[in-house]
Amino acid sequence: MEHLLGLLRIHVLRGINLAVRDVCSSDPYVVVRMGKQKLKTRVVKKNVNPEWNEDLTLSISDPNLPIKISVYDKDTFSLDDKMGDAEFDIKPFVEAIKMRLGSLPTGTIVTRVNAGRENCLAEESCIVWAEGKIVQQMILRLRNVEHGEVELQLEWIDIPGSRGV
Repeated sequence: MEHLLGLLRIHVLRGINLAVRDVCSSDPYVVVRMGKQKLKTRVVKKNVNPEWNEDLTLSISDPNLPIKISVYDKDTFSLDDKMGDAEFDIKPFVEAIKMRLGSLPTGTIVTRVNAGRENCLAEESCIVWAEGKIVQQMILRLRNVEHGEVELQLEWIDIPGSRGV
C-alpha cells in the first residue's frame, strides 16, 4: 500500500470502425495491461463499432509505465484474433493531478496532449476539470491492423493511506 499512488479508472467507451475478423463482422473485446496487471472488457457480439461503456481500474505505483491496450476478436473454436493494439502514457495526466487544482469551472482545460508519432492518439486529447475531478478523454488509433480506434476516458481515484501523487 505504501508504494501505491492511487487508482486509475479507465472507462472503455467504444470501438470505432474496428477491423472485420469473422465472415462479415467481429466479436471484439479490449485487454488493458500495465506492468503485471491485466484487465478485460466483455465481448460485444457481431459489431465493428462496439459500445462497451465499462470501467476497468488499475493500481498505479509507477506512472512511468505505459498502459497497453489490445483489441481481440473472440473465437469459439480457435485462438482469438488480434484486432490491433495501442499504448498511452499517463505522465501528463498524473502531472495535472499533482497541480491540486481547486474549484475550477467544469469544462476548464488543464492541459492538452497533442497527437504525434510518439503516441497512439488519433487526435488531441484534453485533460479537463469536470465536476470536481480531473478527467482525460482520448481516442487511440490502433496499430498493427488495417484500421480502428478505441475511445477511453481516464479518471484518478485517491486511496486513503496511499502514498498519493
